Amino acid sequence: MKTLASVLVILFSVLTEAQELTIEKKAVKAAIEIFFEGFHKGDTTLIKQVLADRIVLQTAYKNKKGEAILVTEEPEKLIKAIAERPETQKWDERLLSFNIQIDGLMAHVWTPYEFWFNDVFSHCGVNSFQLFKDDEQWKIIYLIDTRRKEGCNQP
Repeated sequence: MKTLASVLVILFSVLTEAQELTIEKKAVKAAIEIFFEGFHKGDTTLIKQVLADRIVLQTAYKNKKGEAILVTEEPEKLIKAIAERPETQKWDERLLSFNIQIDGLMAHVWTPYEFWFNDVFSHCGVNSFQLFKDDEQWKIIYLIDTRRKEGCNQP
């Protein structure tokens, strides 16, 4: 009887932990989705809801000479570009999947994407987000993306 009780306690704790992780993954995914909702709408208020006060933004790509380039941007530059985007421009970053990993207060999200400019395919790549759980809310603290035209599923 003690063995059965022990097994049930262990099973219950494993199930409870798995359920909590699922809830946290949904919250992390929601933060990324809010970021992109703001990005697509040009609504920087939405974006700022899920950005930490200090965030690192980087892009990795190869230039026309084939050299590896790493660019670090100021967050204000991204916010300004989104806020001042002309209404005639449509930015559509299509996230293809979410791979979410969480350990305590830290989360990592890997999102392959396709970027469309005014309904014309531009490039593809991967976003890598690092998030921190600050006062019960997940905030983006680091974002790096890759950009390429080769190896995409588009013509």
